[in-house]
Amino acid sequence: MPVFAYKGYTTVGKSVANTREAENERAVKALLRREGIFVTELRETGNKGGAKGAKTSSSSALLRRLQERVSSQELAVATRQLSTLIGAGIPLVDALNALIDQLDSEHFRAVWADVKQKVNEGIGIGDALAAHPRVFSGLYINLVRAGETSGALDVVLSRLADFTESQAELRSKLIGSMVYPIIMLLMAVGVIAMLFTVVIPRVSKIFESQKVSLPLPTQILIGSATIARDYAVIIVPVFILTCVLLTRYFRGKGRPKWDRFILKAPLFGPLVRMVAIVRFSKTLSTLLGSGVPLLTAFDIVKNVLQNKVLLEVIEVARDAVKEGDSIAAPLKRSGEFPPIVTHMIAIGEKSGTLEEMLSNIAKAYEVQVDARLRAMVSIMEPLIIVLMGGVVAFIVFSILLPMLQLASFAK
Repeated sequence: MPVFAYKGYTTVGKSVANTREAENERAVKALLRREGIFVTELRETGNKGGAKGAKTSSSSALLRRLQERVSSQELAVATRQLSTLIGAGIPLVDALNALIDQLDSEHFRAVWADVKQKVNEGIGIGDALAAHPRVFSGLYINLVRAGETSGALDVVLSRLADFTESQAELRSKLIGSMVYPIIMLLMAVGVIAMLFTVVIPRVSKIFESQKVSLPLPTQILIGSATIARDYAVIIVPVFILTCVLLTRYFRGKGRPKWDRFILKAPLFGPLVRMVAIVRFSKTLSTLLGSGVPLLTAFDIVKNVLQNKVLLEVIEVARDAVKEGDSIAAPLKRSGEFPPIVTHMIAIGEKSGTLEEMLSNIAKAYEVQVDARLRAMVSIMEPLIIVLMGGVVAFIVFSILLPMLQLASFAK
């Protein structure tokens, strides 16, 4: 939906300037007229030059989508501020007004302004948030609806802020742990590509001019460099096409096979499983603690897990709970959740402290995720160095062997 920036005056003569999201200019003017604002200037933000009806190029559309993205940290801060305002006894509309004044992002302000407008019109805040699915997830919307129904909106918003911050922190840890190994891999590929394209062709010409009998490692090296140089036009497109086809397959029909392979992978498998357990436990604990019914909570949790194998386990568990079974029993039968997890969930169900047990599971596995990430990085760094050193050593050895032969012949 387009976002419009406007300037105008209120009925008491006060100048105002803000943004508003609506279908078109006519709808914006109608909304502002109901609020008692006389519009003096109105333009659609994001269109080049502000021209009405101007066609947006693909590059400007991409830029606009990037500008409209709201980070988890921004969402967490706004959620905590709204929780504080409502907890202080400020009416919801006034709290939303105060929140809008605090925001820096123009798009985020427009989103909350639209939410405030809908709340003003008598729509529940949960339904108002649902109009912006690209900003607010299903989990977020359902929790707000639960808080609105129970009359504990400030408590639920505080829980949401904690949950959003923890998820953002977990994501940043996962990404941060992979940055250094990826940089090292790229550097290794760059060094090897330079040797293959610059050094080896020049050295091979020297050997050809000397007409010496090349040892096997040197023949393999020069042959590989020649193939890479002469058939690069074929190799590169074929490699890219293969990667694209495999990616599409594993995102579609082959997704269960790929996810099962990832879970069984020696290095990454345990980490993927731990991250999934953290997300499952923390999300379900937050939902139950906010008053969301168990079956509804299971439907929301399914959207948090990204592994198809574990997703199927959750679906089976939901069906079992619907038929009167416990949560722990189907999770245990699947064999995909560690015994300690199913045992703690079973205890929580029996003692009526399921929310607390799930929270404890999430905290325990967050510690294990940190330890596993540190161990993985400490293993990958020397492994990449050894592999890169081995390839470079092979290249250097292959080049030096015939040079030593030439030196011995010269003597």
